[in-house]
Amino acid sequence: MTKPMPLFRLLPPLCAGLLALVVGAGTALAHAELTASTPAKNSVQATPPREVVLEFGEKVEPSFSTVTVTDAAGKRIDAGKVVLDPARPTVLHVPLTGGASGKYVVVWRAVSVDTHVTRGRFGFEVK
Repeated sequence: MTKPMPLFRLLPPLCAGLLALVVGAGTALAHAELTASTPAKNSVQATPPREVVLEFGEKVEPSFSTVTVTDAAGKRIDAGKVVLDPARPTVLHVPLTGGASGKYVVVWRAVSVDTHVTRGRFGFEVK
């Protein structure tokens, strides 16, 4: 009859396996999170921007991603299209059709190339 292995000898491999599982889960759960924008969140602009640029942490699918930009009255000022930057597949350009002084809200929904969906919103102001 063989002796059972002492518990203290099982702890190092168990801890190593648990650590690998936790680190691997962090990588697997990465999504297209917004990392930067122009105009920046809560910024104040001197003139109305011609476009909103959104940069994400991973590649996005523009045909499944949406961005709306509304003025203080709730009127949409985006052109209704999202354009992927040809040099940087993590960046979306949203052309704007107009604008004036006031507060604006950007609402976005991004679908990454691995089909995960992220959403968010932020504002900026033109004075």
